[in-house]
Amino acid sequence: MTNHALVNIDDHKNIRIIDTRSELHGDNVMFTMTFPFEFRNIQQCYPIFFHKNSETGALYPVALFGFKDKENLFLNSDGWSAPYVPLMIKRQPFFIGFQKDQDEPDKRSAKVTIDMDSTRVNTSEGEALFEEHGGNSDFLIRATQNLEMINAGNQHSEKFVAALIEHDLIESFSLDIELSDGSDNQLLGFYTINEDKLQELDGATMESFNKQGFLQPIFMLLASHSCMSTLLGYKNASLV
Repeated sequence: MTNHALVNIDDHKNIRIIDTRSELHGDNVMFTMTFPFEFRNIQQCYPIFFHKNSETGALYPVALFGFKDKENLFLNSDGWSAPYVPLMIKRQPFFIGFQKDQDEPDKRSAKVTIDMDSTRVNTSEGEALFEEHGGNSDFLIRATQNLEMINAGNQHSEKFVAALIEHDLIESFSLDIELSDGSDNQLLGFYTINEDKLQELDGATMESFNKQGFLQPIFMLLASHSCMSTLLGYKNASLV
């Protein structure tokens, strides 16, 4: 459950946010949503696949951190081991909220909200939301910028996925994994790009993809699959 509140200085002038990464604060997740504009950084560290929203059935790109629920192989006692932390992880405990305009009921404006029930929220430790004499702190400014990027990235991502589906480029897959302890495992429930069908696209489609900012993310996504060997190495090391 979450307890969202619109961030404001009257109610939150003494609030601080713990921004370290740990299981205590919910960072032990198997994967997180990512966005095409973020793929260049993501593909250096994590495999990128697609996952299906269990409620809507919509596909969305994700960065993979482990092979089972609540397993994050990039999380250790020192924090997050990879050099790049995905935006959807960094944004916690902030969310984008939408508020109706009193004068124009059909118009909504994006607002910064905070989950007051998050273990990161307190009054004694971490980053302040507001300066001592008023004004947003640098931390809150960065958090707001991250949310703005997420909002824009989500819209672009929906168009990206829709274009891939339109050209029948997304396919489900299963991956058999043999671990160093001799156990056999399977990675299920994820989707990727069909490279054979990608190669069959005509020049006009590829040009259209490029103009819409879809072409580079496609190749970044495919390049990210080389990170599976790194992820498997982390998994085997965790079994020792």
